[in-house]
Amino acid sequence: MSTKLRISLGTLAAVLLVALGWLVSPIGSSAPSAGPQAQLAELAAEAGPTATAEPEPSPTPPPPTVVDASARYLFFGDIFFGRYINDWSMASPLGYDYPFQNLAEFQPQNYNAWVANFECPTVAGDTTSSAEMERTLEFNCDPGYLPNVAKWYTAVSLGNNHTDNRGWDGFATTQEEMTANGIQYFGSPDPENGPNCNVVVLPITAKWSDGTSEELSLPLGFCGWDGVFKNPTASQLAEITEYAALLPTISYPHSGAENVATPDQIKTTLYRDMIDAGAEMVIGNHPHWIQTTEAYQGKLIVHSMGNFIFDQQRTMEQTRSAMIDVRLTVDDPAALEAWSDIAEQCRQDFEGCKQAARQAGLARLTLSYTFDALGSNDADKLVKPATEAELADIKARLQWDSTMAGLAD
Repeated sequence: MSTKLRISLGTLAAVLLVALGWLVSPIGSSAPSAGPQAQLAELAAEAGPTATAEPEPSPTPPPPTVVDASARYLFFGDIFFGRYINDWSMASPLGYDYPFQNLAEFQPQNYNAWVANFECPTVAGDTTSSAEMERTLEFNCDPGYLPNVAKWYTAVSLGNNHTDNRGWDGFATTQEEMTANGIQYFGSPDPENGPNCNVVVLPITAKWSDGTSEELSLPLGFCGWDGVFKNPTASQLAEITEYAALLPTISYPHSGAENVATPDQIKTTLYRDMIDAGAEMVIGNHPHWIQTTEAYQGKLIVHSMGNFIFDQQRTMEQTRSAMIDVRLTVDDPAALEAWSDIAEQCRQDFEGCKQAARQAGLARLTLSYTFDALGSNDADKLVKPATEAELADIKARLQWDSTMAGLAD
């Protein structure tokens, strides 16, 4: 009981005693007696001002914490805006918008981000004809397509055999164009002249303990490897290990024989080596056909997703593609906020990211994944979602059910 409350009760008791004494004082007493009003006033003056009880202040509630964090990403095969794609676009009233006109049918609102392999350099003013590009297989894409690429894709891989088709100066220009359009990129057209890995920051939905939701930033390692003419060596693959020690890291390689339905042993060994180096998954491209998938060491390997937006229209194999629908959750969601706070620093400077994480005492985030396969078809020049029958054939080529069963074991 507070002191203020004890004083109030004491004053009340004194007043009651005085009143009682006045009521029972003997009749005829010779001692002069003050009236009850005077006695009450005298006692009140001695006790001081009457105090009232005050409620204890409510405790400050703890700040909300992240109690759940999840994201959904869609990974694509090859996208390309040169050669005949450019011819069709420039012949259309839509111009640079032409190749993108059906992409809303893939329901981007259901995903936090899209990622694809970007299959050309982007150098302004290049006048090479489509026929010459066809003859030499030396590509270029007009930078005028990049604002639309940025509208749909958060990040792209430049780790393929065409991003250096305008030389290393052209590759540097392509990187600059990506940055100018707000497109994150990763990968190199030559494993010896990396970096092959970059930090990519993707949005992730966080749910807080107070019932609100917010989009935070998830820093991930992404590695783009060109293995068309020479495979990366074990020492070069150690770049995956360096990134994976700090961040969950995804490998996006580009290798293997073209226009075949299954990978060769060289390719499967290389992709497994990437898992052994620390990659969370391997999402492969280059053959221009869909190839098989596999579960290896409990992780997903996709050998080839095929062409998503491309000008190869000769066969059904070249006009269809698979997309990998990745859903992830953060196993320790309370740690996400601190990683989100340094995500942009990580994207700008990997070494600085290491230091910031160390100073903040952050452990590497661990993620859990579930997967689905979707399909597309760009026959008749424009990409669109696969029909149910086409998707069934695509999943059969991927050996999807067998791979998912292997991941579940």
